Amino acid sequence: MRNVVLIGMTGTGKSTVGRLVAEALGWPHVDTDQRIEAVTGCTIAELFAERGEAWFRQREHEVLREVLKGEGQVVSTGGGIVLRRDNVALLTEGQFVVALTAKAETLVRRLRGDTSRPLLAGDVEARIHKLLCERRGLYDFAHVRIATDNRLPREVAEEIVRLYRCRMNGRTAGGSY
Repeated sequence: MRNVVLIGMTGTGKSTVGRLVAEALGWPHVDTDQRIEAVTGCTIAELFAERGEAWFRQREHEVLREVLKGEGQVVSTGGGIVLRRDNVALLTEGQFVVALTAKAETLVRRLRGDTSRPLLAGDVEARIHKLLCERRGLYDFAHVRIATDNRLPREVAEEIVRLYRCRMNGRTAGGSY
């Protein structure tokens, strides 16, 4: 397992938890959305508005492919990374993939008022429910799924580190399903 990769819906805590996992492992943290923003000089919202979702998804794929050439890093992905089969193929090749989950009401609470996420423009609650429905099952290929509702990011990070180390030591340790 070359890298630890966090996937999941927007608002599940991938970026925050990813930084903490990287710190605990002594590895660099790479956030694919931040990498895209750095390369393009635009925010994700600007890219969606100016170039469209299809253009963004292609850049996202290119960034993921480049990032996963490295090893010994924690990678936080955008929530829609799983929409392309070629991304899922990249993620299943030698990565330790952790899907972070949260209930709809948790996501609504965390994301209400966040204008940086273009797919949540408008009625946040309705958009979250729609995305959850559209993406049902798309994160299921992960090695483990961890619910982040009512948990501190540090607790989630500690669980990921423990599960990763167990996996690398050849032991099995169940994640939160």
